[in-house]
Amino acid sequence: MKILIVNTSERIGGAAVAAHRLTDALNKHGVKAKMLVRDKQTTGVTTIPLPTSWRRRWHFLWERFVIWWHNGFSRKNLFAVDIANAGTDITRLPEFKEADLIHLHWINQGMLSLDNIRKIVASGKPVVWTMHDMWPCTGICHHARECNGFHGQCGQCFYLRFPKDKDLSYKVLAKKRQAYAGGKIHFVTCSHWLEKLAKQSNLLAGSDVRTIHNALNTSLFQPADRQEARRHLDLPADKRLILFGSVKITDKRKGIDYFVEACHRLVKKAPELDGQLGIVVFGSGASALAELLPLPVYPLGYIQGEQEMTHVYNAVDLYATPSLEENLPNTIAEAMACGTPCVGFNIGGIPEMIDHRINGYVAAYRNAEDFAQGIHWILQEADGESLAIQARKKAINAYSEESVARQYIRLYEEIPHYS
Repeated sequence: MKILIVNTSERIGGAAVAAHRLTDALNKHGVKAKMLVRDKQTTGVTTIPLPTSWRRRWHFLWERFVIWWHNGFSRKNLFAVDIANAGTDITRLPEFKEADLIHLHWINQGMLSLDNIRKIVASGKPVVWTMHDMWPCTGICHHARECNGFHGQCGQCFYLRFPKDKDLSYKVLAKKRQAYAGGKIHFVTCSHWLEKLAKQSNLLAGSDVRTIHNALNTSLFQPADRQEARRHLDLPADKRLILFGSVKITDKRKGIDYFVEACHRLVKKAPELDGQLGIVVFGSGASALAELLPLPVYPLGYIQGEQEMTHVYNAVDLYATPSLEENLPNTIAEAMACGTPCVGFNIGGIPEMIDHRINGYVAAYRNAEDFAQGIHWILQEADGESLAIQARKKAINAYSEESVARQYIRLYEEIPHYS
């Protein structure tokens, strides 16, 4: 069985990490899987980059220009939507022709156009599409938030400066319908939350939609000695450490404002912790948090490599992730596999990952007070050893490479006309 996994990037972004890990997991379990990407970051032989061409950059710029023009020349929400008006015809590539099945992941920002997707679907090869956000089932947005337009026919899109009935979201949804019509796509969501939304989409009516979680190497991400991890990262040995981070710390969608407020509330709520707490921050712009938080900040910057991230998770007492838009965050699965309990908002797939007061704490959405309570509960009230055991157990059962690979292999084998 030869599988071609298609994603814009090899390693940058949550979808890329998940797609790369799935490629590895499938190869470990008897499937010949290759990953086709626009942007390759490693020297791995199972990852194939698109042929070098000036057109790849032009595809990205042209799409952004069209969005900018339709949005009244406003940069607001420029990267919150995609229209897939330009991309590469991968059906001509030898890797496509050799594959038994095409497995799409996150293919936006100039990787594939809707016309390219139409050709893939019409090729006769079985197609699986793992959804890492809502884009495959909406007009143009990756997260519909409170909008239900995708239940029927998009239009009046709140992401656009001048929304109207037949705006850009309406037109792109119509093109998606045409692109999907030439064959059958089997959709996979990483969370049951996203599965429910996908099944509400008029665009995917009648489609096969199921949930399979992202794969994780639980032999790599596993508990280790906390003090040794702290020595490795040059972190204080005598403090209770809270972990916070993302690719870009200042991204409002990652909940920085709520995290800062929660920390201030925590300090007022628990004076007994005065002098005992510290915040470990990873990601771009980590040092900027020092001026906003009432606690000592230990910035790690951008972390290179998964092995280094295991040290980070094992060095802290808990991982705080106040994201406002999420599907199934890889970081929560990674932390739990290391036995590190997590606090997150009740949004997206997070409550499927964190079992409230069993292996972590699920706070009310956008409620900084409850988020602070969750941090306090883990640090001061819960049985730390039990939390660690339950977090690790959940990660192994739900996200291990073997479990996820076997579920995908069953799906591949179930698809009609597979040869």
